[in-house]
Amino acid sequence: MNRTYLSLGSNIGDRREHLRDACQMIQEHPQTITCRKSALYETDPVGYLDQDPFLNMVVELDTTLEAYELLAFCHEIEATLKRKRVIRWGPRSIDVDILLFNDQKSSEKELILPHPRMKERGFVIVPLYELNPLLVIDGESIESLYHHLKTEGVRKLDKRID
Repeated sequence: MNRTYLSLGSNIGDRREHLRDACQMIQEHPQTITCRKSALYETDPVGYLDQDPFLNMVVELDTTLEAYELLAFCHEIEATLKRKRVIRWGPRSIDVDILLFNDQKSSEKELILPHPRMKERGFVIVPLYELNPLLVIDGESIESLYHHLKTEGVRKLDKRID
C-alpha cells in the first residue's frame, strides 16, 4: 500500500467541474483504496501572472499503484480533461501533480519527489496541512511550513468536491 498526496488545480472553463472529474477518475481507479480530499481553495496564479485565478485542492490517496504508474495515471487524467501545455505555469483545464509518495525520494527528470516547489507554494501547503497537520517533509513539519509561508493569495471556499 502506498500513501501519496496529489495537488489538483484548474483555471480554465468550469474549474469545479474539472476538479470533480479528476477526483472521480482517481476514486474510480481500481487500484485506489482510499481517497480523502481537502477543501477547495481559490488561489492567485504563481509564476505566470496574466491569467485567471485557480481552484486548487489536495488529495490524500492510498493506492497499490507504484510511483511511475501513478505518474502515468496523472498524465492520463490531464489528457482526458484536455490539458494543453503551452505556457509554463500558464492556464490549464487541469493540473495533477504528485507531491509526495510515501517517503520516497527521486531526482529523475520525469519524477522528482518530493515535488521540488511544493514547500514554497501556499496553494499546496494550505490544503496539505488541512489534510495532515502532522506531516513531515524532508525533516520539516508541515505545521512549520504552513505558519511561515505567505498565504494571502489562498482563499478557502465553503463548497467541497464530493
